[in-house]
Amino acid sequence: MADKLLIFWLIILPILFNAATSVEYELSGSISFESRWFPHEAQFPDQFEGAQNSLALEPEWDVQVNDNQLLSFIPFARLDARDDRRTHTDIRAAYWLYINNDWELLVGINREFWGVTESRHLVNIINQIDQVENIDEEDFLGQPMINYVLQKDYGRFSFFVLPYFRERTFPGEDGRLRSAIVAREDGEYESSAEQWHTDAAFRYTHYVGNWDIGLSYFYGTGREPTLLPNANGTRLIPHYDIINQAGLDLQYTDDAWLWKFEGIIREGQGDTFAASVAGFEYTFFQAFESNADLGLLAEHLYDGRDKTGAPQTVLENDLFLGMRYTFNDVQDTNLLAGTIVDLEDESYSVRVEGERRLGDTFKLELEGQLFANTRSSSNTASVKDDDFIALRLSRFF
Repeated sequence: MADKLLIFWLIILPILFNAATSVEYELSGSISFESRWFPHEAQFPDQFEGAQNSLALEPEWDVQVNDNQLLSFIPFARLDARDDRRTHTDIRAAYWLYINNDWELLVGINREFWGVTESRHLVNIINQIDQVENIDEEDFLGQPMINYVLQKDYGRFSFFVLPYFRERTFPGEDGRLRSAIVAREDGEYESSAEQWHTDAAFRYTHYVGNWDIGLSYFYGTGREPTLLPNANGTRLIPHYDIINQAGLDLQYTDDAWLWKFEGIIREGQGDTFAASVAGFEYTFFQAFESNADLGLLAEHLYDGRDKTGAPQTVLENDLFLGMRYTFNDVQDTNLLAGTIVDLEDESYSVRVEGERRLGDTFKLELEGQLFANTRSSSNTASVKDDDFIALRLSRFF
């Protein structure tokens, strides 16, 4: 993929700069030091114990050509002291964007996010999850794409051609937050084209009164692999199926209330199944006679997938309860805390995230994860001893 990306830039850059009447450059980004501490002994042999320190670099280089074209390049690199697989690099974005009145064309690598709910992003399917970064499924690998967008008074239409597939990353044998059997890095595919199967996606978004509406469709290699043991049971092999997925996301705004829904129907991984997340967020503005806002969140998660033919999930019948506290101060201090409770086996996890700016160039982030009441038969049994606390100090430039 890297050689084809280089050829693309060698072709497009001379054309753009020869035709340019104005060019503006901007370099920004961040460098971060992160320390995660695991207080419990490792559950499996070879896993590290104690602290896990790492450095991450994510610069961003933007070039504005005339008033209607943008070149953007965002590489990413992490150096991890304890898990070799967490030491990795990626191109988060490297694209050319052309804007012309009511349509846009993007060619290259980019990250695209869909969805409205807090606890799980069901409809978000374009990008692959970068699972060695975190288990919260909020970090994504860059996805090669051609993206055409048409903006009309009656909605926004986005068409995607995805010519190359990115495999999910997994922690290594030394790593924490992994399965009992380590997942292999290279996967197997239903399609004979493997990573070169051309995927396609469509999304329509619009707002009607207080409603924000999103409709989506995806055909191609599913980003969520089924993990199958190899012949001698020493490794899990990611298997990627060809799927069809239709999605719907809705958000209704009523003063301090946000009512949210995401739902999908997917075929290609065992029997066709549906999954949904539905709930609300209510905000108390200037809570406790202060400048801060307090948001209360609740969502129900359902997943009806075939347990024998589809990738496993821990979110089959669960309840998410959360709190968002935004201080509205000059340091942009905020705190998010939530718990997901399994309504069938009563296991639960707690997650806390907080951040605060330090001056004009630094930001401090706190992250905590707790797994509790986990049974040996649960899908989360392999991480029951992987509670952690993380501190991250980032400098922006």
